[in-house]
This record gives sequence, structure tokens and C-alpha cells, in this order.
Amino acid sequence: MRIVCLIENSPGKPGCRFEHGLSVYLETERHRILADTGASDAFAHNAALTGVDPGAVDLLFLSHGHYDHAGGILAFSAACPGAEIYMQKAAGLDYYGLDQEGPRYIGIDKAILDLPRLHLLEGSVEVDEEVSILSGITGRRCWSKSNLRLMRREGDRMVQDSFDHEQALVVRQNGKYLLFSGCAHNGILNFLDRFRAVYGRDPDLVISGFHFMKGSAYTTEEIRDIEDTARELGEMDTEFYTGHCTGIPAFEIMEKIMGPKLHPLHSGMEIPGL
Repeated sequence: MRIVCLIENSPGKPGCRFEHGLSVYLETERHRILADTGASDAFAHNAALTGVDPGAVDLLFLSHGHYDHAGGILAFSAACPGAEIYMQKAAGLDYYGLDQEGPRYIGIDKAILDLPRLHLLEGSVEVDEEVSILSGITGRRCWSKSNLRLMRREGDRMVQDSFDHEQALVVRQNGKYLLFSGCAHNGILNFLDRFRAVYGRDPDLVISGFHFMKGSAYTTEEIRDIEDTARELGEMDTEFYTGHCTGIPAFEIMEKIMGPKLHPLHSGMEIPGL
């Protein structure tokens, strides 16, 4: 399996672009998968520099309905019209972030909903023996308080986003399991609880943001949640690659606890496969 982080917030491979977003390419025995696309078409520039052919992708996975993961979908679909696209139906709703200036739209471009090979899911799906899509993450263990500024518009009012539009990509290869969960807004521990409930084991490799990024200092409770998350992850026989919405201060706290089990993501970097 070949895995390339095409887009992340930080620079990596020389010449690769970076932006606030996430996109990962996975090449398996049966599939060429693009997991999220970042906020723009910059993933395509980085694909060329890393020897990835977006035109060969047969499956596009969208982790949730935010622009920084879906912003390149239209450009991708124009270049690769034969790829199947999988997202939760709820990912097409209206999502906003609350800023000092007021609500700011952070959802997907609605033109995505008219793409011909789009699969609007309402739950988990087994694509084939190698690929599954996992939804129904409802737990709230160590749930990041930075989610409180993320809303969904329902009619003429704003309500707290429940993140029912989130889904995770599960890839099975050589008896091992990979979990890609985008931002894991509902908490990486809750994603892993859901994974165990379905598969009866831990994944061997996890690629995900942890959504601990925050523009102000952490509270004591938030630091405790970050540390508790790191302690639980560190006890697993799993390798974790994280970045994007995790935040550098949170990564540094977690790295002290998890040590070599935790790795940073950077644009253009290769990730050891299963």
C-alpha cells in the first residue's frame, strides 16, 4: 500500500503547496483512493510532484461537509469523471463557523451535489472486501470544546452541529486495518470506540486530525482531555499520523505522552503503508 499526504497545513516535500485542509492518497491492491481534497485544487499540484495520478483514482471519500476537506472535489471530478464519490447525505447541509464578525459559511460547494457519480449515504457501507465506510459516531468522550463554534443552519436559526455528517474510511490490507477519519470532530476516542464495536479490534494505522486546535489558551479541562486522549491512544498497538486541526500545542502535549507512536503530517510526505 502506498500512502501520500497530498495536502496539510504545513510544508513538507520541497515544492509542495500547503493550506488549511487535508487530503490523503491511498493506493491499495484494488483501489486508488483520494480521502478528502483539501480546500482547493492544490492537491493536484502536489500529486504531480509526488508521482500520484489523480486521473487514476476510482474512489473519492469525503470525511465530512466542510470546505477545507471538500474544496477540491469539483476540480477533481472534472479531471477524473469516472471516480465514485462517497459522502454522507447530511454533508450537503449548511454549516457555519461563528467568528467575531458573525456566522461564516464553511460548508461544501452545492454544485458537488449534482455530480453524476455521487453516492449520498445515510449510514455505514461496505464498498467491497477491501474498503468500508463507517458512520454513526455518537460518543462524547474527550469531545473538543472548539466544536462549540461550529453550527448548522436549520431554517432561520443556527443549531449546534452534531457532526452526524462525519464518516470514516476503513481499508483492509494483508490482514491489517487502516482508519482515516478526517477531523474526528466527534473525538478520535469515539471514532475508535465505534471501530471496535464493528470490527472487534483496534486499527493498525490511524490518519486523522484530532480537532484540538484553538485560537486561545487551553483551559485546565481542555488540557486534561488532550492528555487523557494521548494516554489512551498511547496504550494501543497502533500508529497515529495527525495534523491539520490537531494544533501544534496539542500535538506537543500528546507527543510527550505517546512518544514514537505519534507522527506529524506534512504536505507531500509519504506514510509507511500496511
